[in-house]
Formats: sequence, structure tokens, C-alpha cells
Amino acid sequence: MTDAYIYDALRTPRGRGRPDGALHEVTSVALSAGVLNALNARNNLDGAPIEDVIWGNATQVGEQGGCLARSAVLLSDLDERIPGLSINRFCASGMEAVNLAANQIRAGAGAAYIAGGVEMMSRVAMGSDGAAIAVDPSLAMKTYFVPQGISADIIATRYGFTRDEADALAVESQKRAATAWREGRFDRSVVPVTDRNGLTILDRDDYLRPDTDMQTLAALKPAFREMGEQMPGFDKLAQMKYPELERIEHIHHAGNSSGIVDGAAAVLIGNRAFGEAHGLKPRARIRATAKVGTDPTIMLTGPVPVTEKILRDSGMQISDIDLFEVNEAFAAVVLRFQQAFGIDPSRVNVNGGAIAMGHPLGATGAIIIGTLLDELERTGKSIGLATLCVASGMGAATIIERV
Repeated sequence: MTDAYIYDALRTPRGRGRPDGALHEVTSVALSAGVLNALNARNNLDGAPIEDVIWGNATQVGEQGGCLARSAVLLSDLDERIPGLSINRFCASGMEAVNLAANQIRAGAGAAYIAGGVEMMSRVAMGSDGAAIAVDPSLAMKTYFVPQGISADIIATRYGFTRDEADALAVESQKRAATAWREGRFDRSVVPVTDRNGLTILDRDDYLRPDTDMQTLAALKPAFREMGEQMPGFDKLAQMKYPELERIEHIHHAGNSSGIVDGAAAVLIGNRAFGEAHGLKPRARIRATAKVGTDPTIMLTGPVPVTEKILRDSGMQISDIDLFEVNEAFAAVVLRFQQAFGIDPSRVNVNGGAIAMGHPLGATGAIIIGTLLDELERTGKSIGLATLCVASGMGAATIIERV
């Protein structure tokens, strides 16, 4: 089987996902085309045999519908003969794009791909596509569907995580992200977003709140208590699925949950011959990929079983992994991952995560792969694992090895 290598990884800064956010004026296709152009220019891809652009986004409606991948190719400077494929695995869409590209290369279906994703959450509201699991009563009742925030609180309740533990993780995420930006750890990967006149719109993540402390977070009310305890009573529904829980402890709020933001990311993946032919040096080899389905009610525990699967499939042990990127959808997701594998928190999300910088749904999976690669190179370490929880009960993971 042919090896698949990462040759480059870029992302935009993440802008606050609201009407007055820095990137709100930029369309999904324009942000996508911009990051494709940056990747193209930095790697001199004109004439390169790019087999496909695989692009993830979670809310495929309106301007993010209609095969956004192909639209982005046509708006960009890439050759119009390059096709485009839009995919949706909710929060893991960007990672699944990378994994799909890598596995096609490994199978011999093309020499090079561009993979990544986008989400303009200020322009296309999360959930506006009407996912059946949330709106079709026959499916929602069968799966004991509850909103993700309730799922995160169920994790905290089942596995014994306190509000203080969740808040402490959030404070640490903010500190690490601020340090990473201050020390220039993202400089290689973040490309500024500019307008049509070349003027910079945004050149750094603007969601960060570096002054966050435990006292600040303690003042925030639990975000999901009312929807859990009052009508329609999601706590009661969850207790029908998990009768062993006497009550649901609501510990999550805006400060220890991922931020709603806009952003895009792109990864250049190819075989060894592609790099040699175009004078490109591989930065990492994609060693393994995996995805799993999990309990759709608790929904967000996927990083644990998908990590077990990817390690089993690749013949590796958790001790073989030097660094971890675990998407901070909610604090309890990361706490559960660390608990399940007994991992030192100093090896997880070294440069902060989505609690501090935000979670642009379709792009995050590609973003954390790029962040992991940068950190492996910065520290001289070898092997990293990136993983995400996924809506409706799934998990995805990628293992990369620096070369």
C-alpha cells in the first residue's frame, strides 16, 4: 500500500461567529477559496496532478450547500479541471476529508489531494439544515435524543467530573492558546483573511479570552440546566436511557464549551512520487485513520472507542503516542479522554483548543491535524493522535508521524 504524506497544512484565523464577527462579511465559498489559494501559492501547485478537493462542512444548506467544494475550486486559482467533493460527518467533517484523501492515495487512486473544510457559523446557523435526529420524532424518540450540551452534562455526571474540574480545563485552554499566539507557534499555519483589495480583515484568532480565571467562570450559569429540567424535560428523557442516574449534574456553560466561530483549513496530501516531482518535502506520514459509531444519546464519548480502534488497527499502544489533540467540544469530552487512558494533561491540547479559540464545525478536524503537526515539529516529537467527538454519536481519529 502506498504511503500518504502531509506536505502542508494551513488555516484561517477563527472569527467570532456572530453578525458583528470579523469574518461575517466573507462567504463560505470565498473563505474556502482564500485558503485554497494560499495553499496553492505556497506550494506552487500550478499544473500539479491534484486528483480532487475534498471539503467538509457540517451545515450544508444555503451558501454552504450545492457541493461547496466544487464552488470553492472554481472561485479559487486552482485549475478548473480539479473536481470537488463535499462531505459531512458533522464536527469531524474536516478530519474525514483528510482521512478519505489519505486512504485514496494509499489505495492508489491518485497522487495528491487537497482536503479540509469550512464553517461560517455567523452566516449559516448550526442546525439550520434540519437534521432528522433532532427534528423527526420517530428517530428522536428511538435514540433518546438530547441536545449536545445535555450529552456533555451526562458525561460529567456518569464519569464524576465536577464544575471546578471543567472550569480548570477551560482556564488552562485559554492560557495555553494565549502562550501559543504570543510565542508565534501558529505563525507557519495561519494565513490572514483579506478583502478583494488585499486589506487584512483578520490575522489572528479573535475568540480568545486570555484573562479568564476560575472566578470569572464561576459567575456563569449552567447553560443547559433549564432545557434539561424544564419542558421539554431532556433530563427525564436521558434518565429513561440511563436509569442509574438519579439526576443530571449541569456543569457546562459558555466558558467551558467550544466557541461558535467562522474558519477554514486546508491540508495538502500526496504520495512520495508527487513530492519528488514537485520539489516538496513531506512533513508527516498519515499512519492510520479510524471512525466509529457510538451511543447517540450521550453522543460525545466517541474519542475513547475510536482511539481504542485506531490503536488496535495500527498495532500501537497509547504509550506510543507523544502528543494528543482532542477537540474541546465541551470540557467533559477531554476530561473523559484523559481519564479513560490515564494520559498526562500536559500532552493533550498543548496549544489550547476550541474552548479558547472556537470550533468552526466543518474545519476543526483539519485544523487540529495541522496544529498537531506544527507541535510535533516544534518539540521534535514523532507521533501524534488527533480525535473528535461527533454529533449523533460517532468518533473519528487520525495518527500522524513526523518525517
